[in-house]
Amino acid sequence: MRMPLLLLAVSALILAGCNKNAGSSPSSTNAASAGTNHIGFATAPVDYLKSAADADKSMTKKIDVTYLNEALEQYNVQEGHYPKTLDDLVPNYVGQLPTPPYGFKLDYDSSKGTVSVVQQ
Repeated sequence: MRMPLLLLAVSALILAGCNKNAGSSPSSTNAASAGTNHIGFATAPVDYLKSAADADKSMTKKIDVTYLNEALEQYNVQEGHYPKTLDDLVPNYVGQLPTPPYGFKLDYDSSKGTVSVVQQ
């Protein structure tokens, strides 16, 4: 009865030693890849909020420009020319002018009839 128990203990120690050596290689690889990854557990909430704010800002810029450019085209078709200012679109073509994200402004070119969001 002692011999199978001794054999089991020796094989367990050998396997434990093999797993330790096999495990050290992937952990160094994971450590290297984790070193190149700039998002850590401590800064994850801040990083998430920053990326969410950046995505919201980008989305807002695209939606506002598309919405206004369509209104400008409708104005041009019905009036025969582009409006002098974006305020001429209110209230017949847009309910109100959208507010650009903080640090940006709406840039309107009345000769081309295009609106873009530019940084101030």
